[in-house]
Amino acid sequence: MPRLEEEQWYDDDAGRLVRPFLVTRGRTAPTVELDLLSLVQSTGAVEPTKLDLDHAHALQLCTMKISVAEVAGLMRLPATVTKVLLADLIDAGALLAHEPLPAADPEDLKMLEALLHGLQQRF
Repeated sequence: MPRLEEEQWYDDDAGRLVRPFLVTRGRTAPTVELDLLSLVQSTGAVEPTKLDLDHAHALQLCTMKISVAEVAGLMRLPATVTKVLLADLIDAGALLAHEPLPAADPEDLKMLEALLHGLQQRF
């Protein structure tokens, strides 16, 4: 991925001036299956300075485990575009993807009772 020397096109009022399909070079599907809750983290194997601006920005956001949804929000890009960028970085060995951890065991009776009690208190 060649380094772009141009400034990123951005307008304070309008936001990003580059269409999302240009960011992904027209690609609409990632090469790696990623969920919005999938966690990605930098491997440290690729220097951001060797990447184009969007890939470098995504990589810099992934110094610690972060969800695909968070990266999309921070980059202000649609999730599908973000998934393509992150998949490129995974293919290049710059990122590792991890499945999201379940928030809780859905069969844990104590947790379900506490949830029910909390809902009853609220409503």
